[in-house]
Amino acid sequence: MATAESPIEQPAEPSAERSAERAMTADAGLRPLYAEQRKLWRRMLAMPRVLRQARETRVGTTPADVVLTEGTHKLLHYRREEPAVYPEPLLLSYALVNRPYILDLQPGRSVVEQYLERGFEVYLIDWGVPSDADHVLTLEHYVCGFLKRAATFVLERHQQKRLHLLGYCMGGTMSALLAALRPELIETLTLLAAPVEFAGQGALLNLWTGAGHFDVDALIDACGNCPGWFLQSCFLAMNPVGNLVEKNIAFYEQMDDPRSVRNHLCLEAWVNDNIPVAGEAFREFVKSLYQRNLLVKGELWLGGRRVDLGRISCPLLLLTAGKDHLVAPSSTEGIRPHVGSSDIQSMEIGAGHVGLVVGSKAHQTLWPAATRWLGERSTSKTGGPAAGAPS
Repeated sequence: MATAESPIEQPAEPSAERSAERAMTADAGLRPLYAEQRKLWRRMLAMPRVLRQARETRVGTTPADVVLTEGTHKLLHYRREEPAVYPEPLLLSYALVNRPYILDLQPGRSVVEQYLERGFEVYLIDWGVPSDADHVLTLEHYVCGFLKRAATFVLERHQQKRLHLLGYCMGGTMSALLAALRPELIETLTLLAAPVEFAGQGALLNLWTGAGHFDVDALIDACGNCPGWFLQSCFLAMNPVGNLVEKNIAFYEQMDDPRSVRNHLCLEAWVNDNIPVAGEAFREFVKSLYQRNLLVKGELWLGGRRVDLGRISCPLLLLTAGKDHLVAPSSTEGIRPHVGSSDIQSMEIGAGHVGLVVGSKAHQTLWPAATRWLGERSTSKTGGPAAGAPS
């Protein structure tokens, strides 16, 4: 029992200082939650603008004219505001897979734009969409047919003897074939993530297309052309986490940034714009190159002639991506011991197969260097060597 001498102690009232400290601690713990809530609301409020951007997204917008057609194939000539600095024109050859406007995706991320600004006349081949009847088109049709005709057309149009040829991916392989068959037409050859040496296992495509894993005859015999959906599925499966998860998370986190949204929408428009590949050309590419590696062995024949890479003696530029899941840099670099060129230069960037073409880092560093390399190996309008040309 309590007495007057020993009163019961009452709990002390918390001091104002202690209460303020607890409130500050609680507030500090909630701050990240508040910040994330603000980000969420910004993303939600941006949704109408994102939907509007999706409707208004345009790709391949650099003005161009169709100057040659054959079947589904078209040759585009990009307009210049100023006269060209160099007389030798540049011909771009894209792959038979997907659409060629990846080389002119959007302002600021356009390979075409880079070469126009450097002072070149620029042409691009659009192979078009093969019909069911086009399943009979062969690799010879594309290389010895329209690619060669496009090259001669451009040369006659500009009254030149040689042109610069740049090929991307499968289009680079076809460009190398033409340069070997008709070296007299080519001033320089630029291979952009182009498979040439198919013996290595540095990329998943080399594994998946192996004769023990992939029956290309069964696919083409059943479908006629190689379906676009089949190719799309293969490309997505090469990096499923990046293509199906990380990419969409990054888009969600940047929805309140109009520039990031525009870049994402333009690239997605191209990624999902799938087209088939002519069946016989696809069959030959897989069997003769991926499975038998006939090109570097010197055993590939086109148009009744053996393709001899040793006949390529022009300046050669090899552009590769260190994180390329489709074409390993070693596959492109594998052309070196087989050509007769004495002027060979390599440029590599830490990007993927597509980032090599449209990435911001690539357009800040790689493409200014690549276009400068080409300018140094061109002549001026006066007929002399261009400024900075190698001796």
